[in-house]
Amino acid sequence: MLIKIAFHTGIWTLLFFIVGMIKPKWPLFFLKKPDRFLVLIISTVLFMISATLYGEGNRQRAEEEKATKDVVSKIVTPSSAPVPVPVPDVPATKADSPKN
Repeated sequence: MLIKIAFHTGIWTLLFFIVGMIKPKWPLFFLKKPDRFLVLIISTVLFMISATLYGEGNRQRAEEEKATKDVVSKIVTPSSAPVPVPVPDVPATKADSPKN
């Protein structure tokens, strides 16, 4: 989810940067005297935000994959438990019987 948001933020940042470098009045319409330097600063901050989102999304995805792998390995290879071993039924011998 965060990776998708990072890509969308990156695309909007690139669009903001290109349009702002060509015509700074369009993306910064609310300022009286917009300049390209302000567009560059805002684009840099937005790029850092999207890069952070992408890195965090990759970290979370790796943790999810590891957790899934751990669960699957526990299901496939259960923990060792004592297994009952059958004991053969041997008839009891008399202790006082003479041996020939």
